[in-house]
Amino acid sequence: MSTGKVWSARWKQVVLRLMAVVALGSFFAGFHAGHAMQRRSPAAAAELPEEIASSRFVLRVNGREVAVAHAAANYYFANFDVRGRGMVEVTAPTDDYWSRGVEVQPWRLGIRPRLKGRTISFRLDGPAKISITRPGDFLAGAEMLFLFANRPERDAPRANAAGVRFYGPGVHRDGINAKSGDVIYLAPGAVVLGGLNLWQVENVRVFGRGVIVYDGPQNPNDDTGWIHKPDWHAIVMDRARHISIEGITCVVRSRTWMIQMKDSRDIRFDNVKAIGGSAGNANQDGMDWLGGGDTVVRDSFFRAADDVFAMQGNWDGYSPDAMAIPGHEVSNITIEDSVVSTSISNIVRAAWPRKSFDSHHFVMRNVDVLHMGMGACVVPFALLEIWADPDGHGTQSDYLFEDVRLEDWYSLVQLRQPAQGIEEVRFRDVAALEVGSLVPSTLKGSVRGVSFDNVTLANRLMEKDEEVPLEVTGGAEAPAYGSGAARAGFTYSAGLIAPGRRVRFAAGSSQTGVAKIVRYEWSFGDGTRATGRVVRHAFTDTQGTLWDHSGRFRVLLRTVDANGRTSWADAPVVVAKRLEPAVSVASTEAGVRYEYFAGSRLDVDALRKEDAIATGMSAGLSVAAMTHGEQYGAVFEGLIDVPADGGYAFTLLGNDGGQLDVDSATIAASPKAWPQVCGSEGNAVQAARGSVALAKGRHRIRVAMTHTAGSDGFAVLWQGPGVPQEAIPASALSHEVEDEKKSVFVH
Repeated sequence: MSTGKVWSARWKQVVLRLMAVVALGSFFAGFHAGHAMQRRSPAAAAELPEEIASSRFVLRVNGREVAVAHAAANYYFANFDVRGRGMVEVTAPTDDYWSRGVEVQPWRLGIRPRLKGRTISFRLDGPAKISITRPGDFLAGAEMLFLFANRPERDAPRANAAGVRFYGPGVHRDGINAKSGDVIYLAPGAVVLGGLNLWQVENVRVFGRGVIVYDGPQNPNDDTGWIHKPDWHAIVMDRARHISIEGITCVVRSRTWMIQMKDSRDIRFDNVKAIGGSAGNANQDGMDWLGGGDTVVRDSFFRAADDVFAMQGNWDGYSPDAMAIPGHEVSNITIEDSVVSTSISNIVRAAWPRKSFDSHHFVMRNVDVLHMGMGACVVPFALLEIWADPDGHGTQSDYLFEDVRLEDWYSLVQLRQPAQGIEEVRFRDVAALEVGSLVPSTLKGSVRGVSFDNVTLANRLMEKDEEVPLEVTGGAEAPAYGSGAARAGFTYSAGLIAPGRRVRFAAGSSQTGVAKIVRYEWSFGDGTRATGRVVRHAFTDTQGTLWDHSGRFRVLLRTVDANGRTSWADAPVVVAKRLEPAVSVASTEAGVRYEYFAGSRLDVDALRKEDAIATGMSAGLSVAAMTHGEQYGAVFEGLIDVPADGGYAFTLLGNDGGQLDVDSATIAASPKAWPQVCGSEGNAVQAARGSVALAKGRHRIRVAMTHTAGSDGFAVLWQGPGVPQEAIPASALSHEVEDEKKSVFVH
C-alpha cells in the first residue's frame, strides 16, 4: 500500500545515481553439485539472456559455479537446490568490497563467513533463505545478495507431459494468462517477462524453479501500483479459487504492488520468493489482499519497497469518493516459516484512513524480520500497523504474532482506530535482538484485547508500557503483559576476553510457574554452535561477527520449553587483546559539560568550542533540559564510570548526525540521515553501534550530535558485564574539576 505521494527529491536523485552504476543481473535456477547438491542442469550451463545477465558476483556451491541473477534495483539472487550440507563461496567485484564487514541474515542461522580478500565462504546445513549485505546497508540504494537454497524438486514434469503448460529454459516474452484447471510449470532457467494473471479462475497450480520478471509501464514518481487489472503486477488474482503457487521467484522492477489478490480464497504459496525494487522506493508491497483471504504463505521470502503484507477490503484510488466505497472482508491468513525484508514501511498493515472494511484471523508464526522501514508515513513504521485514523471504519480482530524474530527494526505496533474497533491483538514469544524500539508504539482509540506474552526487546522482558515504550491514548484499553513461557537468559565469564581464552556461558534455569526448559541452543557469532545449559567456548580473533574490526560477537541463546515455546537471549561479547586503562583524575563532580550550537547544516565533525552559543552542565546525555530551536547541535564531554573490567557495547541513537568517542577513540558514528515520507517532518531515528574493552574505573567520553527538524530520538545506551542495555544513567557520568574550583550546575 502507498507510503505516500511525497518522497524527498534529493533521495530520488541518490537512488537513481546508485542504480545507474549497477550492472545488469543474471539468473540461475537449479543445479547439482557433488553428493550434497545436484549437478547443474544443461539450461543453467547455457549463456544467460542479456535481459538478466550479470557478472557482479561469482557464486560457487561445493566448488561448482552457480549463476547469480539480477533482480531489481541493486538486488541480486541465486536459486539452487540442496540435499544435505553445502559449502558456499561468494566473490565480490572488488578487493575492498567487504572492508566495512559482512552481514549474513537471518541471525538465528549463526552464519559468520570466512573472509579472504574479496571472497567469503560458509557452510549451509540445509535449505535456507539468506540475505548478504555490508553492515547497515539495507535501505533503498543498498546492494544486496539473496541466496535461496531450495529442497530438490520432487515432481518436475517433462516438457511433453500431458496436461501441463510447460515453460522451458530461456526467455518467454509474454505474460501467463491462466485458465481454470491449468497446471503450469516454470522449469529451471525459464524467465517469463510479464505477469501471471489468475483472473476469475479456479483449481490452478503454478510451480517450478523459474522466474517471473515484471517491469511495467508505471510512472516511477507516482502511485498507480494499486490499479487492479491484468498485466499490472507480477501475480494478480481476481475472484480466483483453489490456487497453489510453489517454488517460483517473482521480480518486480517497476513501481507496483507485487502480488495482488482481490476477493480470492483458498490460496497457497509455498517456497515463493518475491523481490521488488524501483527508483521511487515506494508503493511496491509484497502481497496485498483486496477482500478475500483463506491464504497460507509458507517457507517464502519477500523483499519489498513498501508494506510486506497489506490488507484492504478494496482499493479504487485516493479520491474521497473512492475511499468511501465499502470493502469486503479479509480473513484467515497465515504467514509461517518465512523470511521478510523491506526498504521502507511496515511488515504487516491493515486498514487506511477513511476506508471501511473488516479483517479477522491473521497469524504470523516462525518468521524472521530482517529489515523494517526506518521512519514514518504519518504513522511510524512497525511490525504491525492498523491505521484507520481518521474516519476509518471496521473491526480488525484476532491478530497473532508468534515466534517472530526482529533484527533491523523500528517499532513494534501502531494501532489507531477511531470508530468500531481493534480487538484481540496478541504478541507471543516475540524477540527483538540487539536493539530495542527506536520510537514508541501506540494504541489509540477503539483498541482492546492487546497482549504481550513473553515479548523481549533488546533482551528485556516487556512488563509495562514504559518498557516497550507504548503510548495508550484516545480511550484505548491498557494492554496485558505476562510470560507464560520459560525465559532465556545467560551470564558469561567476567574480565578481559582475549582470543583463545575459554569463556564459560551459563544459561539461567527454568522459572517457577512455567514449563521446564528442555533445550538450550547457542550461537557464538563466530560460526560455531553448541547445546547445553552450561557451555565453554573460545573465540579465535578480534574481528567480530561482522568482520568490522569491532571485536563484538553476537552471542545468541535459544531455549525451548516443555510446551514447545521458544525464547531468545543475546549479548554482545567483546573480544580484545587488552583493556583500555582507566584515567586518573584528582577530583570529580556529577554531570557532564556541554556546548550548544544553533544554525542550519551543522556537522558533527565541525562543532568547535569557539562556535558554541551556550555552555553549561547537564546531568546526563540528553538535550531535554536545553532550550533549543529547530536546528541545533550539542557536544557533551565528561567521564563515564565503568563498573567492571570487560567489553562494553554502546548504541548511539539519533535522527541526524552523531559521534561517540571513548578515551579519544571513535566508537560509533551515525549513518547518513534517512528522510521520512508522506510529509512526516525530519529524519528517521537510526542506531549506530560500537564496542570497546574497558578496565574498571573512569574513562573519558565525548558525544556530539546534530538535529534538523521534527522529533529528536537522540540517546546513548550502553551494555556490558552486569549492565543490561540501557541509557547511560546520570549516576555513571561525571566531570573532572580542580579541588579549589567547584563547578556550578546549570541543568
